[in-house]
Amino acid sequence: MIPKDLKYTKDHEWAKLEDGKVRVGITHHAQKELGDIVFVELPEVGRAVSKGEQVATVESVKAVGEVYAPVSGEVIEKNDELESSPELVNKDPYGKGWLFVLKMGNPAELDELLDAAAYEKLVGGEG
Repeated sequence: MIPKDLKYTKDHEWAKLEDGKVRVGITHHAQKELGDIVFVELPEVGRAVSKGEQVATVESVKAVGEVYAPVSGEVIEKNDELESSPELVNKDPYGKGWLFVLKMGNPAELDELLDAAAYEKLVGGEG
């Protein structure tokens, strides 16, 4: 089930708008492809990022996935819980498995992301 209230990238990140900020994670499809996640490397709070820039890494027993910023902005929060519990990305990718929060530099970039229907087409209905 692909949440309808989120925006998506072709690289399988999701973005949730929250009062001018964007909470970011990887999609169910991405975590399923990666397999059991054993380590998550998150960006430092205060880091300025550009849309499309690699900002985090998600490592599983079989692969390493790069996470890209869906919009430009400044990292204002990261999910420290993932340091001790990286499996939250597998268990709850749209909830407790979120990765970081960005303060948007250019809100118009959010409009360039995919909606749920377009993302569903991209992944064949398995978001």
